[in-house]
Amino acid sequence: MKELKDMIRIQMILDRFNNTNKSTDTTATTGNDLSPEMKTYYSDYLIDLAEPELVHDQFGQKKPIPKNGGKTIEFRKYDSLAKAMTPLTEGVTPNGQKMNVTTITATVAQYGGYIELADVLLLTAIDNNLVEATKLIASQAGRTLDTVTREVLCGGTNVYYCGGKTSRAALVGGASSGNCYLTVDDIRRAVRALKNQNTQKVNGFYWGIIHPDCEYDIMSDADWKYPHQYKDTTNLYENELGEIAGVRFVESTEAKIKHNAGIDNVTSNARDVYLTLIGGANAYGITDVTGGGLQHIVKPLGSGGTSDPLDQRATVGWKALKTAERLVEQYMIRVESTSTFNDHTADN
Repeated sequence: MKELKDMIRIQMILDRFNNTNKSTDTTATTGNDLSPEMKTYYSDYLIDLAEPELVHDQFGQKKPIPKNGGKTIEFRKYDSLAKAMTPLTEGVTPNGQKMNVTTITATVAQYGGYIELADVLLLTAIDNNLVEATKLIASQAGRTLDTVTREVLCGGTNVYYCGGKTSRAALVGGASSGNCYLTVDDIRRAVRALKNQNTQKVNGFYWGIIHPDCEYDIMSDADWKYPHQYKDTTNLYENELGEIAGVRFVESTEAKIKHNAGIDNVTSNARDVYLTLIGGANAYGITDVTGGGLQHIVKPLGSGGTSDPLDQRATVGWKALKTAERLVEQYMIRVESTSTFNDHTADN
């Protein structure tokens, strides 16, 4: 029933859009012939489609940019106090201590894209191309903004090479048995490194982002637990797979792959290298996508003024301000491995 009501609502809005486009009202040249209801619907539609793609944003400290707040975001972190090992002297007030705060700044950049729709296409096409264009740019927006964060996270200095190797090249062996695939022991070693840095957990767990190819390599392990086996299943993450060694993993095909980055120095065999991220609270910060300005922009036929004298073009686009920043390097670790699969033709 809900799906039927949604379809009826969508069709009513589309009918209004079509009727508006057919109008000869001179206000069409101003670009304001999109009703508030339609604008709100399409903007919500874009955001709803884009947000599920933002897997890499899930665990960051969100810092929205207020209106007229400039282009620079400032993140703050406070250093821990040293242990107070000197006994107090009776009746003597000890010296006070000062907090030491470190600021990390990042400057946002604007990203965006649009699709141009010809008047003949809008008049003759069977499909509603405004809806289809919105789907396409929403996917582009989601993948773009997700990748902006991913590239920052994968550039960290805290790295562990699977199998205890000392370099990316060493992950590749001369035979399939010599390749270092992701194992439960590798996850445990990465978690050990986080614990030794006193990395705080999120809701009792560390978080992990893993590619489906690496998921295949590790999920047959008997220690793997699926979400329905948790004691607490009320706060599962988007696209969550399961938990191991205190890490709740989410999968994404957007997890970083370096094509042919692992090369055996002896045989010259090359394999893809997968970057699995594991971290804790406050490891990195991001702008809030919705608050940071993800916008859906529709320019109907007739809105181009003298640049479109024959009303031949309409456009559907998006733009957003976005940045991300690693806040505490030791609170996140990049686990590099190869995989059973090696069929990627380029970095993703």
